[in-house]
Amino acid sequence: MGKKRIAKKEGEEVLKEREALEEKVSKMKQTGTVGGRHVVRGVAHVQATYNNTMISITDDRGNVLAWSSSGALGFRGAKKATPFAAARVAETVVEKVRKAGLEDVAVLVKGIGSGRDSAIRALANHGLNIMMIKDITPVPHNGPRPKKVRRV
Repeated sequence: MGKKRIAKKEGEEVLKEREALEEKVSKMKQTGTVGGRHVVRGVAHVQATYNNTMISITDDRGNVLAWSSSGALGFRGAKKATPFAAARVAETVVEKVRKAGLEDVAVLVKGIGSGRDSAIRALANHGLNIMMIKDITPVPHNGPRPKKVRRV
């Protein structure tokens, strides 16, 4: 059970990884079509878990216009749960729905991950008018015994 080595990445490997991530983000932005519909109002569903952040934007009827997650953008492992990854997810989703003319959005947030606030800020910073923010995290009324609290 010897000592574990941590292999540090060199500059070239970091650059290649960053370029691959940028390429994946641009590819996700280009493929976002909304089917030729003009939608003015929508609902942004933000699900922030401990391990991932997922955002999907729907119209008033609930039809999905665009979606993305930090795993789909190429973030892996612990990087998926960061606020930076959540901001990038919001950026790609806004670029996808920009073609449909979406302006006003109501934000429904579910979960207690670290990407909640940064996802909402990124949605606002990229030109969407946020009409409402609602927390729909499910809270039990004393159901089954919860998981043990992590002691880190």
